Amino acid sequence: MGTETVRAQETDEVTERRREQRGWYFYDWACSVYSTTVLTVFLGPYLTSVAKHAADADGFVHPLGIPVRAGSFFAYSVSASVILSIFVMPMAGAAADRTGRKKPLLALCAYLGATATTGMFFLDGDRYLLGGLLLIVANASVAVSMVLYNSYLPQIAPPEERDAVSSRGWAFGYAAGSLMLVVNLVLYSAHDSFGVSESTAVRICLASAGVWWGAFTLVPLKRLRDRPTASAGQASGHGWRQLAATVRDMRGKPLTLAFLFAYLVYNDGIQTVISQASVYGSEELGLSQSTLIVAVLLVQVLAVGGALGMGRLARTYGAKRTILGSLVAWTVTLGAGYFLPAGAPVWFFVLAAGIGLVLGGSQALSRSLFSHLVPSGKEAEYFSAYEMSDRGMSWLGPLLFGLTYQLTGSYRDAIISLVAFFVIGFVLLARVPVRQAVHDAGNPVPDTI
Repeated sequence: MGTETVRAQETDEVTERRREQRGWYFYDWACSVYSTTVLTVFLGPYLTSVAKHAADADGFVHPLGIPVRAGSFFAYSVSASVILSIFVMPMAGAAADRTGRKKPLLALCAYLGATATTGMFFLDGDRYLLGGLLLIVANASVAVSMVLYNSYLPQIAPPEERDAVSSRGWAFGYAAGSLMLVVNLVLYSAHDSFGVSESTAVRICLASAGVWWGAFTLVPLKRLRDRPTASAGQASGHGWRQLAATVRDMRGKPLTLAFLFAYLVYNDGIQTVISQASVYGSEELGLSQSTLIVAVLLVQVLAVGGALGMGRLARTYGAKRTILGSLVAWTVTLGAGYFLPAGAPVWFFVLAAGIGLVLGGSQALSRSLFSHLVPSGKEAEYFSAYEMSDRGMSWLGPLLFGLTYQLTGSYRDAIISLVAFFVIGFVLLARVPVRQAVHDAGNPVPDTI
């Protein structure tokens, strides 16, 4: 009878864990539409056109009196949003670990971002400053929310399940992005049939991402459980003090820091490609908005299979080797992008296919690999550092992209400058002994990692 009771309890625990994992997947489903529809497809070209409409005769706008080439305004706004994230994420991570109440903070960030995204419907005429402000709020909100979301991974999945669970989360996100892009493509391509202008169709697409984000966030908020921590109930208003303590603690785990630094570098390149690819396609290659939507849709569809496929490769070759292979593919694909002929959608689709196959897997496996390097009980704090490497420190790439264009006037020069992030990131990651890093974090070392 005792054995049967234990088995029943184990079965209940597995059932509850699976239910919580499914709820966790749905935050990727909810917020990835923002990354796809807003950041990757529509906002870059649209905000650039709004900025150009407001520009002076020399092609410059003047936010806060600073002369900025209109074509660089979007990239600079992305950088500003990321810098803001740096100041907020440590406090959110510290508060989550101290109180054990991640869900209220996740809800606050998600709905602040969803509201800002929905507000993009009012971005028209020459309101480029409004667009920049809403982008900064939405992008910072999604970054902070991902700190809290990612910190659930070590709690809802044992070590042997994390690669698969993380990969499924990314797959859910790319599936949602694909579904919404199909709807976006229909509305944008047939906007006359719906009785709206092209500009209005774009603004509806932008706002729809905010509505989607807010609606589907209800699922993880219902299914995820807050867990008490040893420090629960203590004051949580000293985020920066706690960050300093976290940094001191991480200094005692130099291999974890080495992985974070490598991830910071190569992920900066990934995030910049995601946010600037549509600008490159529209401004340098002269491709239509419909072509860009189809290309990003192709990326989303292939990224689902890529994330799941690379998750399977990681079971055989380990997450580190699989990520290194993806960085080689990123380098080759981005280098080929420099030579794409203008006005040739087919070659742009080939480039999109290459990106799609490695995009989801490289991100999913990086997240699951880092989860092995996090000491128990410090998930949110460590993942705030991870998210600073993920989104919070991904300001150098957009800044380099914007500066390169501002200095050369060539988006080709801007895109090829990003190759350095993947090459340097490869070298840094290859030098990290991840098995020793897992051991030093006090966690069991998986057979394959």
